[in-house]
Amino acid sequence: MRNYEIMFIVRPGSTEEETDKLITAMEGVVTSHKGEVIEVEKMGNKKLAYRIDKFDEGYYVLFKLKAGGECVKEFERRLRVADSVVRYITVRVDEDLKRVEKIRAARLKKVKKKASRKIGEAAPSAI
Repeated sequence: MRNYEIMFIVRPGSTEEETDKLITAMEGVVTSHKGEVIEVEKMGNKKLAYRIDKFDEGYYVLFKLKAGGECVKEFERRLRVADSVVRYITVRVDEDLKRVEKIRAARLKKVKKKASRKIGEAAPSAI
């Protein structure tokens, strides 16, 4: 199972009730494919960078989930056929998280090495 972030934009004319119904349906897709929804973030209405289907703004929703490829395919298929969804994007973030952890570990090792050198230099001069 891999980590994914899926962001989609819902039409601004949709009611809060319709948006919540779509979100619960998408959560159901993930759980039915043995995935795990980590977080759902409703970002609210925001201005779009460019006009999409005569809309200047949209309601942004971000899903963070842990799932397999089949789950993501079904999730995207459902978003594609949903009339209220204007755009969506899926990003696999597990590779990015591994890279960030590797960089963080290298920086920490470098800091520890530098600190141990300073401690070694400071002791003889104190005498």
